[in-house]
Amino acid sequence: MKNYFSENDEKLKWKTGETKSLLKTVVCEVTSRHNTSSTGVEGDYIVMKAPDWVIVVAEHENNFLMVKQWRHGEKALSVEFPGGVIDKGEEPETAAKRELEEETGYKANKLTKLGQVNPNPALFCNHVHVYLAEDLTPTGIQHLDKDEFINYLEIPKEEVLQGMGTEQFPHAIMGTALCFYLKHKKIKF
Repeated sequence: MKNYFSENDEKLKWKTGETKSLLKTVVCEVTSRHNTSSTGVEGDYIVMKAPDWVIVVAEHENNFLMVKQWRHGEKALSVEFPGGVIDKGEEPETAAKRELEEETGYKANKLTKLGQVNPNPALFCNHVHVYLAEDLTPTGIQHLDKDEFINYLEIPKEEVLQGMGTEQFPHAIMGTALCFYLKHKKIKF
């Protein structure tokens, strides 16, 4: 891939100064970073520190395994690919296998890393690792956390593609995961 960064871009970089913790929650820590631009402009910027996450694009025949769950920020149900937080010390691939089985009751016999992104580089400092799960074996048992209420379903791939960005599929990172899948499968438009 072409490199879009050049020496001229060095002046765009900021130096990170003192970081202060403002709030620690179950899902993230809100911090304030005092940063300085290359021209000397200074400011305090909010950055959320959170563990990395995984998303699993689970392919089952001509369908995707999807999950439905309540999203507190949206105050609505959301249809998404399975996924979740990577536990401390856990490898992303291990987390992907674990989350898939916990949320859907399926085991992946083949797992391929499709890529990783920052969910929102303006605010977050973590990454989302996206995997493709293939050759699935049903266990028939979900292993949900005590605060997880999830239904899983199979949806034809075309319906998932058409649904992205609608009221039922509002999660932007799921669109990114789908793009990684399309790129991997070399599906062109």
